[in-house]
Amino acid sequence: MTGYVVQRLLLALLVIWGVSIITFFLTFLSGDPAVLMLPPDATAERVAQFRREWGFDRPLIVQYGSFLLRAVQGDLGTSLRHGTPALPLIAERLPATFQLTLTAMVLAILLAIPLGVLSATQRGKIVDLLAMAVALLGQAVPNFWLAIMAILFFAVTLGWLPTSGRGTWLHVVMPAGVLATGLMALLTRITRSSMLEILSEDYVRTARAKGLPGWAVLTRHALRNALIPLVTVIGLQFGYILGGAVVVETVFTWPGVGLFTIQAITNRDYPVVQAAVLILSTAVVTINLLVDLLYGLLDPRIRVRG
Repeated sequence: MTGYVVQRLLLALLVIWGVSIITFFLTFLSGDPAVLMLPPDATAERVAQFRREWGFDRPLIVQYGSFLLRAVQGDLGTSLRHGTPALPLIAERLPATFQLTLTAMVLAILLAIPLGVLSATQRGKIVDLLAMAVALLGQAVPNFWLAIMAILFFAVTLGWLPTSGRGTWLHVVMPAGVLATGLMALLTRITRSSMLEILSEDYVRTARAKGLPGWAVLTRHALRNALIPLVTVIGLQFGYILGGAVVVETVFTWPGVGLFTIQAITNRDYPVVQAAVLILSTAVVTINLLVDLLYGLLDPRIRVRG
């Protein structure tokens, strides 16, 4: 087990290093930061002074080496717009983003597993058809459109929920519901497919032949094994949820990292963009690492092969 953990940990560090390279160099593709940040009528002397002050006059590889060295020490640069370190600015907004994404994931899992199991056990019946129709619709509808429709119906027409912002639990209902829709649809389809495969196995038929109650066969023998692929997908979908949170936070003016990153991109605030992408990527890699370790615990064959 130790070798498996060390292998996965080294792979996670390699991925984070790769993300830091891509993030750093891609932010410079939009042009010279000094020219983009300063007013159009700035003199050549002012542009040159700005480059020296912020270190943009050095070769890119040297700037990246300095960025990586500072990042290892917890310094992700200074915001060009706010004039303060980028890391605390991101850290202030992380709780809001994690509140939204975790609520959405819990909501999606709580709805998808019962719906998928019910659909598998009622295969071909009206319940199965309705569940698959809901899942297909949930995957087909884009987040931004669903968010706008939810605001128009629940906030503007019915007046049940606030349109935007973060405060009481009512504020998180619509953003989390919109964010959970796509994941819920995907998990429902995977749960159904996995359950159908498991229910046709010999050991499940043997359990039924022994006279075990239907609920015992489902929970003790079928559902536990059906959850293995589901755990992997949930970990991989954490990145999808974080990516979707950028759009949902913008539509609902949710004060999280996603909205802040969009504002930083608009303001050409490179250090904040680099810090936000690096932190969110590290969060995704960490979750996937935990899922890999959990996967190894659920299925010992993975540890042997890994």
